[in-house]
Amino acid sequence: MLIVVITLVSVFAIERGEQRQERAQLNEAARSIASALDRRGNTSSSYLRAGAALFGSVDAVPASLFRRFVNELRIDSDYRGAEGIGWAQIVPRNQIGAFEMAMTEQVPGQMRVHPLPPPTQPFAVPVTFLKPDTERSRRALGFDMYSEATRRTAMDEAVRTMRPTASGPVKLMQEGTGNHAGFLIYMPVFQIRGGSRVLIGFIYSPFDGEDFLESVLTPEVSDARGIRLYDGTPESGTLLATHAPEFRTGRYVTAQVRVANRPMTVQVESQRGKLLSTLSMITLLFGLAVATLSMIVARLLTKQAYEDQASLDFFAEQNSIRNSLTRELNHRVKNTLANVLSIVSLTRRRATTLEEFANGLDGRIRALSATHDLLTNSEWGTTPIRAVVETEIAPYARSDETILTIDGPLVELAPNDALSLGLAMHELATNAAKYGALSVAGGHLSVTWSLVRDDLARIEWVESEGPSVPADRKRGFGTDLVEKIVAHELKHPVSLRFERSGVECTLSVPVRKPSEFAMRARRQKDTSTMGDLKG
Repeated sequence: MLIVVITLVSVFAIERGEQRQERAQLNEAARSIASALDRRGNTSSSYLRAGAALFGSVDAVPASLFRRFVNELRIDSDYRGAEGIGWAQIVPRNQIGAFEMAMTEQVPGQMRVHPLPPPTQPFAVPVTFLKPDTERSRRALGFDMYSEATRRTAMDEAVRTMRPTASGPVKLMQEGTGNHAGFLIYMPVFQIRGGSRVLIGFIYSPFDGEDFLESVLTPEVSDARGIRLYDGTPESGTLLATHAPEFRTGRYVTAQVRVANRPMTVQVESQRGKLLSTLSMITLLFGLAVATLSMIVARLLTKQAYEDQASLDFFAEQNSIRNSLTRELNHRVKNTLANVLSIVSLTRRRATTLEEFANGLDGRIRALSATHDLLTNSEWGTTPIRAVVETEIAPYARSDETILTIDGPLVELAPNDALSLGLAMHELATNAAKYGALSVAGGHLSVTWSLVRDDLARIEWVESEGPSVPADRKRGFGTDLVEKIVAHELKHPVSLRFERSGVECTLSVPVRKPSEFAMRARRQKDTSTMGDLKG
């Protein structure tokens, strides 16, 4: 147990150290990702500031000027993570038609402003140009970004602060039927007209959330970790991007970052799960192996000690066991001799001739002998009622002429009670063979028994279809033996009735646990102890 406790404490210490180390690594990864996202946001903001300065210095922003500006940025190689750079011109509501005609000459296809601004909105801010010029980018041309609440809020905040401002999560128009979350960074462009600042449009960059996050990830920080980017606080509706694996372990760290004046949260989650580390598993297995080996050795030594002690106790008690055996055998023999003396006394009292005495004594001694055989076969343990009944009735029952019924549950009797019951069955069977149901063809004898309670069984002997019992019959030896000797030995009265239809007898036999010879009891106890040790 001490080894097991030490092993568990060691595993706990190792796991705690591993978790601290892993948390430090997660914190470092989160800070690294947040720093990289901050640099991406600053780079984008710098480009947008440069574009705002350029476009604010000219009267108009034609497609040629916008293309030249974007080409100078080398957007394909140096602007990873963004969908490109776009220009959205402020178009008064009453000039939308003229704007659409003018744009037909500068962009492929026919541009249409959508959705049209409501009467309460004096202007629209449609996507005018968007580079790189791809099929994906062309889906956004003409979309009035000011018509959508999240974009409108970001544009108003950018005008108020006059600095690049990121929007909340939106679905980019470039997505078409896709559902990736994205965001936009807006930079307002002003011109000085008549000594006052006039807003002429927005230069902006759209970002796909997944691409923005993936652009800063390296194998060192993303390997076997779940990484998520949230707009503001981590909630289900603010998720911008996620990096596999997707399953949640509940152990994560967070880092705050501001991208274009908007707070975002980076969450880095451990993917280790609840399994023990390799070092912990090795320590645990080694400790359990040592503990098991120690327990086996202790068990073997304890078993040997018990066996040696059992042998010493056995040899020391041999004389006592022999004395106990002698006393028990003497007790059994005295009981048997007492029964024999009682039988002899009653037989002599009733016999009128020597031959009658010898025959009566012979049958009863044989009945005792038959029951003794049953007890010997059971090693003087318990004997079933059925075995006693069948043994005593068998010599008198003629199956071809007699209807015999023997039925009852399994009830075990102690040796002395079995001897007494055997004498009663012998006397009743002898009487039935001479004068009752067993003396004629077609006679019916029924011997049944049942448990009255856990410690008492009732046996019913019923004869029928035999010779009628005379009313002036003489009282015989069998009656005295059954009603006196058997009743005395069984400690319960015997009801013996001589009905005209046949003899009926009811015996109550105690069901009690027999005592065992000391030698056998000791041997069984030793065997049980040795079995426990081996187990």
